[in-house]
Amino acid sequence: MSWTGKILRVNLTEGSVNAEPLNMDWAQQYLGQRGLASKYLAEETDPKCDPLGPDNKMIMATGPLTGTMAATGGRYSVVTKSPLTNCIACSNSGGFIGAEMKHAGWDMIIFEGKSPTPVYLYVEDDHAELVDASEIWGTSVWHTDEWLHNKYQDPLLRISAVGRSAESGCLYAAIINDLHRAAGRSGVGTVMASKNLKAVAVRGTKGVGNIKDPARFMQVVNENKQILADNPVTGQGLPTYGTQVLMNVINEIGALPTKNMQEVQFDGAHDISGEAMHEPRKSDGKPNLTTNAACFGCTIACGRISTIDKGHFTVENKAKYWGNSGGLEYEAAWALGADTKVNDLDALTYANFLCNEDGYDPITFGATVAAAMELYEMGVITDEQTGGVAFNFGSAEALAKAAEWVATGEGFGQDLALGSKRLCEKYGHPELSMTVKGQEFPAYDPRGIQGIGLNYATSNRGACHVRGYTVASEVLGVPVKTDPLETEGKPELVKAFQDATAAVDSSGLCLFTTFAWDLTNIAPQLDAACEGEWTPEKLVELGERVWNMERQYNMQAGVTKADDTLPERLKSEAGAARTGPAKGRYSEVEKMLPEYYEKRGWNEEGVPTDETLNRLGL
Repeated sequence: MSWTGKILRVNLTEGSVNAEPLNMDWAQQYLGQRGLASKYLAEETDPKCDPLGPDNKMIMATGPLTGTMAATGGRYSVVTKSPLTNCIACSNSGGFIGAEMKHAGWDMIIFEGKSPTPVYLYVEDDHAELVDASEIWGTSVWHTDEWLHNKYQDPLLRISAVGRSAESGCLYAAIINDLHRAAGRSGVGTVMASKNLKAVAVRGTKGVGNIKDPARFMQVVNENKQILADNPVTGQGLPTYGTQVLMNVINEIGALPTKNMQEVQFDGAHDISGEAMHEPRKSDGKPNLTTNAACFGCTIACGRISTIDKGHFTVENKAKYWGNSGGLEYEAAWALGADTKVNDLDALTYANFLCNEDGYDPITFGATVAAAMELYEMGVITDEQTGGVAFNFGSAEALAKAAEWVATGEGFGQDLALGSKRLCEKYGHPELSMTVKGQEFPAYDPRGIQGIGLNYATSNRGACHVRGYTVASEVLGVPVKTDPLETEGKPELVKAFQDATAAVDSSGLCLFTTFAWDLTNIAPQLDAACEGEWTPEKLVELGERVWNMERQYNMQAGVTKADDTLPERLKSEAGAARTGPAKGRYSEVEKMLPEYYEKRGWNEEGVPTDETLNRLGL
């Protein structure tokens, strides 16, 4: 049936670790990973709880296809209540630890309470124990990973950990696994550190041996792997350039948010693009990109492994940053680069390495630095706050210093660690925070791509592109081409993307497969692997159920219709652009919102109707 049927429940307050059966009735309704873990969170926590208090829970969850031979079956999610947004948080990661959890025999690990002292969880198949972590508390993710591997002398041990940024209270700290893969957004790492939980180390030797129909599963999986290989995005673009294939594309159409979203095109876009990562440096003749990399079971291999010029100012006399580590992906390159107007590829790579090493979200970090730069150029933030560092747009030195400060929680890093919403509120200019529900925007300007703006405004975890990536349709023409500047039809498009994404996120597969697949490709794989009947129609309904459940949780936490909007800058200021079809345009999110509510089966205040809840079994 593909699920292991087992949960590991860890009570950190009591120091207890116990196995229990998975609720299979819920599994049939919510599948796994995002959907199933969110169901457990909604049932077991008060939506009004303090995200950093002991009553909040943190759930690491796999999907039924995690750890199988299905292409991209390496995903796992961390579900909790976010300290950044006060909403439900689900942060999805690749790498290898999700598959290792499954191979050890666990669908899910639920952490509750708070340990009185620092600990880590060690899991080896059926054996699980909490172990003292005082020796690695206060150290980086990279040091923690090395220390645990040295202790257990097992190169196949898979580790998720938090760094110093989480321990010092950075509200957008991440959980890093396999050194440079991340459950990256919404502050899930901050929650983990608040529980005095430093790391989770897993070794699994059982594999996944309970597939419903193994022969059929192998057949449909292999057929769909071929579809990925033949597709120009999943077979060529992503392996070659990673998500960075988008930098120049989005810049050309005038939808690359620049200078804290004051502008929509960046003159330095090529300098920080996927193409630039391939180009030899003048200093040493070597490219920024060393190789691509793949997560468990992935045939796409979009990951980037990069090196920094040894003579670059950021890494002089810092030999540990000369080696290979996780390189820039599009969202990070945009936030660290275009949004701050820094076009120094090595400086961006250095800042990204620090995000990996000490575990914090480069999207929120870069956008917060951009907001701070605007406040600095206005004279609101001064050299007194920044310790004499000139925080001007375009300053690679300021970006590098900011990354170091947030990593350790020192100096002005304490302000930057608040995220842009709280930073801008502190300095009296909340309108300069480019956020929804407290979470910073990704790398697509909603003035130039109207559908993604509606998705940002209504996303259950704050501004997010991987909750309903309408850019696929509006820019790339997948599965059909729609006009990015048109609002008509976008409410229906956004809902369809959001529901489908919720289903994919619950399966154990990577969202990037949907550049080549739709639910008619995913359903047969689930149906061959899992108990029950799984059809595309059932997955659509499942996605809608997950979306409405998350909405209910958020509304109980205090979210209202007023939160389903965008910053005024995007609704009333045209983004400055040299050229491109988006020049002079605004987001028309308010125009689209009423129809979106109607399509969702919600009332005028954005509340799901009784009819909708009954239809979905909520």
